[in-house]
Amino acid sequence: MNVGDRHYRTIWLSDDGRSVEIIDQRWLPHDFRVEKVGTVAGIATAIRDMWVRGAPLIGVTSAYGVAMQMADDPSDAALDGVWEILHETRPTAINLRWALDEMRGFLRPLPAEQRAQAAYQRAGEIADEDVGLNRAIGVNGLEIIKEIAARKQPGEPVNILTHCNAGWLATVDYGTATAPIYLATEAGIPVHVYVDETRPRNQGAQLTAWEMAGHGVPHTLIVDNAGGHLMQRGQIDMVIVGTDRTTADGDVCNKIGTYLKALAAADNDVPFYVALPSPTIDWTVGDGLAEIPIEQRSSDEVSLVWGKTVNGELAQVRISPETTPAANPAFDVTPARLVTGLITERGVAKASREGLKAMFPERG
Repeated sequence: MNVGDRHYRTIWLSDDGRSVEIIDQRWLPHDFRVEKVGTVAGIATAIRDMWVRGAPLIGVTSAYGVAMQMADDPSDAALDGVWEILHETRPTAINLRWALDEMRGFLRPLPAEQRAQAAYQRAGEIADEDVGLNRAIGVNGLEIIKEIAARKQPGEPVNILTHCNAGWLATVDYGTATAPIYLATEAGIPVHVYVDETRPRNQGAQLTAWEMAGHGVPHTLIVDNAGGHLMQRGQIDMVIVGTDRTTADGDVCNKIGTYLKALAAADNDVPFYVALPSPTIDWTVGDGLAEIPIEQRSSDEVSLVWGKTVNGELAQVRISPETTPAANPAFDVTPARLVTGLITERGVAKASREGLKAMFPERG
């Protein structure tokens, strides 16, 4: 996607052929910064501290981390070691494990002297594949938006609720939940996006809203608890969210608060869609609530809020008493029964084991 007049991906290989450059998302929307990262330790920090975030982008970033390790030490021990180091950074997002498994499985049969070059090539391919997957998700999701638009009065927008950021910042390009929105806008279909702020890190307010503004998509920021209210009043036509891990039975693990949106959507007969590339499906897990590890992040993310002051300074402020403890589960699980459909690169699947097997028969 474009930032100003320049097209950016969220991660790309630097001119030195070894490091990567990333959009450091910690500073958005107030400051656009690009950082160069050239070590495994730097990659681990970038993932853990959310310089980069979003399941697909985390996976791609980890693939480049493996390549950096192979450039330093292409041994089997180093390959296993970097897998462990990077896998521990964000335990919930399945794309991280998928990319690490993909890299290790690809590199293991190769002679040590060939691994570094091959690793960088494969990491680049994974990045390109992510762009293609997300574009295809956009094409398939666009058909749903078209169907809703056809039932509207001429010029009346399709009102879409999002949660967190499943945009191009969460992937290499296009995004998952946002890809249909961008393609609808480019096709001239009127859409209006209600952007959940998404406490505690405010990825909706800071990232999705920034994306919408940059792409010229009409949007309105709302507090997290306003979604059900809008649904009750017929102001939401559909919900589209992303996912960090979807089970083989169709349960969806996504940013905390997604489950509440799904409950409100079900109570108000609002279709609730989840957009995901196939690497986000964890075929080894069935019951998401029982089997998916939920990342417990720092309480500071709840007690402290970062932003721009009225004087134009970037600052962090405390919003709770210093003696008050805070819990910070980063994700929740939405049962498959609450999901209208899973928008994948191959089409829209029913959120069930049968539906996913029908869409991806090679995994059945």
